[in-house]
Amino acid sequence: MNETVKNAIDLIKKKTTINPAIAVTLGSGLGGLADNIKAEAVIRYEDIPGFPASTVSGHAGEFVIGHLKEVPVIAMKGRFHYYEGYPMQKVVLPTRVISALGVKTLIVSNAAGGVNTSYSPGDLMVIKDHINQMGDHPLIGPNDEKIGPRFPDMSAAYDKRMMDMAHEEAKAMGLQLQSGVYAATTGPTYETPAEVRMFRTLGADAVGMSTVPEVIAASHAGVQVLGISCISNAAAGILDQPLSHEEVIETTERVKTNFTELVTRIILRMETEERQS
Repeated sequence: MNETVKNAIDLIKKKTTINPAIAVTLGSGLGGLADNIKAEAVIRYEDIPGFPASTVSGHAGEFVIGHLKEVPVIAMKGRFHYYEGYPMQKVVLPTRVISALGVKTLIVSNAAGGVNTSYSPGDLMVIKDHINQMGDHPLIGPNDEKIGPRFPDMSAAYDKRMMDMAHEEAKAMGLQLQSGVYAATTGPTYETPAEVRMFRTLGADAVGMSTVPEVIAASHAGVQVLGISCISNAAAGILDQPLSHEEVIETTERVKTNFTELVTRIILRMETEERQS
């Protein structure tokens, strides 16, 4: 465990006695779920030694630790992005911290552009696999065998049981849930129409600028992952209109109720099944 992770854990343990097994990463505009958590501690990233500050609109940049409908959880309200100038080891710092705290399940969310032409802005998509087009990797460098293996298997980075659970809970809500492949780029520019056509040819259904590094770090540490993308806009070249971050936030604001209910139902079901097992 490196010094920054250790310092973060020491600070968290001074502020709360809660030991959550479930964590949620809340992407652009999706931080509203944290408002439903009865918080015992809210810790800003910038107050943790060695942590950078989140600089992107829609990302509060803090850990929220408490109970969601009596289930202990830790929410990462916002994230660090590679395009902010942080190295990959900084990008995955919150993921390293929650896995070292003992989290066993991570639900990771993001806002993404729809590459699949059958998707509409406002759709929610379960991530079934990903394509790393970021040109970097969070596991490059010395490997800590106490965290995970040198060569992790990524053939099931997204947990099938949790994917099935998400679809079942969405059906119970009367919500159509998409399922697809997420491609990650560095940003901060949106993709060109030619790049979107390339991603579609490669088999991607959505494209964004985050998530994949966190999923790799979580998988490396043995944490099971469920990924959910909010399709915030049609990717470049699909519609004859420019792309903007304001559109992303506007769309996620519109669907946050469905997103919050879906993730809450999944967490409650996981807790129920854990008690029954």
